[in-house]
Amino acid sequence: MAGFLGIDHALIVVRDIDLVRDRYATLGFTMTPVGRHPWGTSTSLAMFDQCLLEIMSIYDESLLDEKPVGDFRFGRTIYKHLREREGISLLALHSEDAAGDVEIVQRRGIVSQGTIAFGRDVVLPDGRPDRTATTLKILYDPALPRLSNFICQQHRPELIYVPQWLSHPNGANGISRVTILARPEHQEKVRTRLSGLYGAEAIFDHPGGFGARTGNGVFVVADRAAVEKIYGALPVSLRDAAEPCCIAIHVTVSSVARVIPFLDAAEAEYRRDGNEISLVDAEAYGNVFLAFSERP
Repeated sequence: MAGFLGIDHALIVVRDIDLVRDRYATLGFTMTPVGRHPWGTSTSLAMFDQCLLEIMSIYDESLLDEKPVGDFRFGRTIYKHLREREGISLLALHSEDAAGDVEIVQRRGIVSQGTIAFGRDVVLPDGRPDRTATTLKILYDPALPRLSNFICQQHRPELIYVPQWLSHPNGANGISRVTILARPEHQEKVRTRLSGLYGAEAIFDHPGGFGARTGNGVFVVADRAAVEKIYGALPVSLRDAAEPCCIAIHVTVSSVARVIPFLDAAEAEYRRDGNEISLVDAEAYGNVFLAFSERP
């Protein structure tokens, strides 16, 4: 079970959801059918136990301002980020008690704009239609727009964590890390943000920056030199990123050897360091470096 505000999922915003969804499927992920949110965004998921990968795009610009929370518009925010470039927009934090968890982070200085309650139509693997029920607590920070979060509580998890969707041919079973690219002069405000979410005791040292432990996985904050040493050259659209942003997701797998045939079949260039593999071409997967590490 995920602990306090574990990494739930990053919203990988892309212009062509069908194309990128197919690319993730080629890597051995079981992708859900494309669904729709009430604020105009489309979505396809790779589900793990209490966390996931989400690919998102826009299907109806006329809905972007639906379900506003104060000055925050979910669809409008995704649209704005996608107009700038593909990549991770917002990041969801897992919760079993959204109301209680938001009170904790507010006491640490994190601002919440309020609540969005919504449902999304789904078609289960056996063909039955149903509708999810989700509560979001928005934690948007105008000073860190691409590191803003929302607390996410699923009230009908049986419609999200469906056994058939949890089984991936490549053996994927979770998320262990999200890497944040931040220039040295911006790292202090990122530290303040992560300390507000998780407490100062969650912060640890890391080359090129620092990290923060969550209830599921870690955030690692690093400058460009440290990021490129791990993953290779940044995509052109990220090299001059003005603000800190998430640029890599580490997926756990039962065995690295199980992943390699999919990477070879997809002709995906990768680096291998022991029991960890990272893909070199971030641009092909929504401006995200995907990495795989073993967790049986």
